[in-house]
Amino acid sequence: MEGLKLPSSVPGTSSLFPKFAFPVRPTTRTVHSTGLIRRSLAISPCIISCKYFDLKGAHDSHIKRKASVQPVMEESIEEKPNDLSVSGDSIRRRFLDFYASRGHKVLPSASLVPDDPTVLLTIAGMLQFKPIFLGKVPRQVPCAATAQRCIRTNDVENVGRTTRHHTFFEMLGNFSFGDYFKKEAIKWAWELSTAELGLPAERLWISVFEDDDEAFDIWHKEVGVPADHIKRMGEDDNFWTSGVTGPCGPCSEIYYDFHPERGNLDADLGDDSRFIEFYNLVFMQYNKRDDGSLEPLKQKNIDTGMGLERVARILQRVPSNYETDLIYPIIEKASELANISYGLADDPTKSKLKIIGDHMRAIVYLISDGVIPSNIGRGYVVRRLIRRVVRTGRLLDIRGDGRENLEGAFLPAIAEKVIDLGTHIDSEVKTRAPRILEEIKREEYRFVQTLERGEELLEQMIADALSSAREKGTVPCLAGEDAFLLSDTYGFPVEITIEVAQEHGVTVDMNAFDTEMEKQRRRSQAAHHAVKLEVGDDADLTANVSDTEFLGYDTLSAKAVIKSLLVNGKSVIQVPEGSEVEVLLDKTPFYAESGGQIADHGLICVSDGENQRRTVVEIRDVQKSMGSLFVHKGTVKEGVLEVGKEVEAGVDPKLRQRAKVHHTATHLLQSALKKVIGQETSQAGSLVAFDRLRFDFNFHRPLLDDEILEIERLINGWIGDAAVLQTRVMPLTEAKEAGAIAMFGEKYGEEVRVVEVPGVSMELCGGTHVSNTAEIRGFKIISEQGIASGIRRIEAVAGEAFIEYVNSRDYYMKQLCNNLKVKAEEVTTRVDNLLEELRTARNEVSLLRSKAAVYKASTIASKAVLVGSSKEIRVLVESMDDTDADSLKSAGKYLINSLHDPAAVVLGSSPSEGKVSLVAAFTPGVVELGLQAGKFIGPIAKLCGGGGGGRPNFAQAGGRKPGNLSSALEKARSELMAILSEKGS
Repeated sequence: MEGLKLPSSVPGTSSLFPKFAFPVRPTTRTVHSTGLIRRSLAISPCIISCKYFDLKGAHDSHIKRKASVQPVMEESIEEKPNDLSVSGDSIRRRFLDFYASRGHKVLPSASLVPDDPTVLLTIAGMLQFKPIFLGKVPRQVPCAATAQRCIRTNDVENVGRTTRHHTFFEMLGNFSFGDYFKKEAIKWAWELSTAELGLPAERLWISVFEDDDEAFDIWHKEVGVPADHIKRMGEDDNFWTSGVTGPCGPCSEIYYDFHPERGNLDADLGDDSRFIEFYNLVFMQYNKRDDGSLEPLKQKNIDTGMGLERVARILQRVPSNYETDLIYPIIEKASELANISYGLADDPTKSKLKIIGDHMRAIVYLISDGVIPSNIGRGYVVRRLIRRVVRTGRLLDIRGDGRENLEGAFLPAIAEKVIDLGTHIDSEVKTRAPRILEEIKREEYRFVQTLERGEELLEQMIADALSSAREKGTVPCLAGEDAFLLSDTYGFPVEITIEVAQEHGVTVDMNAFDTEMEKQRRRSQAAHHAVKLEVGDDADLTANVSDTEFLGYDTLSAKAVIKSLLVNGKSVIQVPEGSEVEVLLDKTPFYAESGGQIADHGLICVSDGENQRRTVVEIRDVQKSMGSLFVHKGTVKEGVLEVGKEVEAGVDPKLRQRAKVHHTATHLLQSALKKVIGQETSQAGSLVAFDRLRFDFNFHRPLLDDEILEIERLINGWIGDAAVLQTRVMPLTEAKEAGAIAMFGEKYGEEVRVVEVPGVSMELCGGTHVSNTAEIRGFKIISEQGIASGIRRIEAVAGEAFIEYVNSRDYYMKQLCNNLKVKAEEVTTRVDNLLEELRTARNEVSLLRSKAAVYKASTIASKAVLVGSSKEIRVLVESMDDTDADSLKSAGKYLINSLHDPAAVVLGSSPSEGKVSLVAAFTPGVVELGLQAGKFIGPIAKLCGGGGGGRPNFAQAGGRKPGNLSSALEKARSELMAILSEKGS
């Protein structure tokens, strides 16, 4: 591989990777290979016992295709090094060209951020075609081929420990959407593997589903694979399903045998030391019904996947995927930064370098596809990977960025190598390089601070756990409470705590950790809701009160019955006027706080039978408790409230409308954000109140003014469209398949409520909403700010709150115009002019003050005292009354330049109430005697309740106790005279 430096530990030849050869007698002629290299090839009519065959029915209306099983071996390659044809880029290209020549449409890799709402990241090549396979959208082409970027983190702990596990990998795939099926897929897979890629047939093994006789017969009778090289395997290994019901079918896989000398008897395809699966064929031929039975699909599909890294390992004859030209140059860069030779390194060190090589690919391509490090969803995947690499780099003693900056971030230097290798993986990665590198650097710096706080504490915790285990003769275990402390107080990820502990032979009590996390969640909920349902030691509220029926989607008032009353958490029968009370009804129109929306306000009334209200309760909060119990909190304003009475519960319609407007506007805001700053952004929290809405989202930087304007333009345009909202309840799986947005981390039941603004947004939501977007009237963002690392917050107003906001701003603008005597469009210019005039005036005042201070300094210069016998040193310590800090600085500089060297000057002032300013200025002669201004002035400033410091020749300090200034200056005078008298003698 040109430009690839293989590890020095990898020999030039190995028994694992013999030269590929075929026991055939060739007939030579020149052909074109799909590797885009003109070769002189040897074509044989057979592979061992295989026969040449024509495919029947393997065609469509556009192209006729012939599948042939032909071995290929090179005799010469014109002007090309041999190893170019087995480089990762070449293998990818040869795969795609192979299927393109057989009528497949070559499609680009989909983003790592999938359109499918049911998965977090793109985990397989077939994901972009899932709607076609499920019959939800029609096919655009009969068959396709892709090289898909994929991310899987479910087995991240195995990365670097095995030869084949990765977080980021490329899946080469060919797909048929009702076009060709099992026979063609099998024969082309064999032809690609043996004829195109040149793998020896005797080294290939096949697995098939235990009941798939058709596949077995094609492999054995038509392709010619010996029966003892075909293994029947069970449903867990070789049967694919899309879910409990839906399309499914058997699989067949191709394995490469690294050790054929071990023989065929009892060969186990699961033995990673001998076999590696590199090509998987899925035959979607059944539909699984509700009763579990299988019926044949009318349109049978093919879904295949060939692991590029695995094939590269085989063809490049290296011990693992990590030593291929796809990953090894990245490892080599990390080795260089760590000053380590990979070839001479021990296994633990190599494992760490492999982790860096793997994770950096995932990090770069995730950020390239718009995933920003954060604490939620996809963002947390990136953050976790970055943190693993940073910590691994520290374990390898990587210091600095490789450019002589020992304090610099090292991840960007490695990321640059990933980007250099990525041209054919992601065509946009080089264009996005500046953003990728900046994001990685920022996240690395951020985590280093966390590591430094937590590592020291974790080290001590592990030492204590080991010591305790030795004393007790038990297995060392880190307490879950300690792991929680590291996570909650120091932000130290529990995943890294587990890894570090495991490296020292210590386990972590995750049950106790989970318990502490649950306690924290409960404390957080209590702090926000404080709903207490304590009804006595022996009482059980849930036994007496059933769930509250919510009527608020359809009505704002309803008759209900009081089921229970609570005062200070205790169950009571009656509540008198003026008391705070919690009311539980059998049904209610009041919306209880949830999903970010605050609770309804309103009244609960009891009538006397003549439509005269005799009891009135003002409700100002409603909370859910114990599932679906609605707890109405309020004050009895009139009369006496009793259990069992029928009441009229009424919601304040104006406040409900305000909440509805802001909730629907929040949905529009999320859609607008995704359009303007990228689909990868997602909700991190929200508040829907009567006076405003608040929306938290993951993003790495402040929004630009133009972006805010575009967001507002989009939302107000949707409001003007007067779209009718659609609300329906459906199964959760159906809602996700329809594209409804769900909050990451939220738990949903089997049935969910979906709120849709047609063509704009679709979300799972239990809140209240307007019927038509025109009800929102208008939308305005009033603030945008960062609230945490990677989290931004927008506050906005809509509806009546929007009108109030606009009127308020209009009022203030009119006042401003009146005061400045200008038109509204001239205010900005007038204010700028006034600010400039103010700055000029302040500069002039500052200059005059400085001149006054210098003049005053000239009058006190004569007060300098001479000390020392052999060397006369001038000492001047004086107060300059209320001189400001800048002017005091000017006075000090004037004096030190006026007095003959050596001289020492200390000045103090109290420019305002509760403020002290100090200056120390020493000439070079005093500094040479070992006295430094910065070190001298600090202790003096402490006497005035402050501190400070600076250079050896000049320093400033401050304090908060003007009353101590005189004594502090006297202390400075006496110390200077004593020190300099001694040094000048």
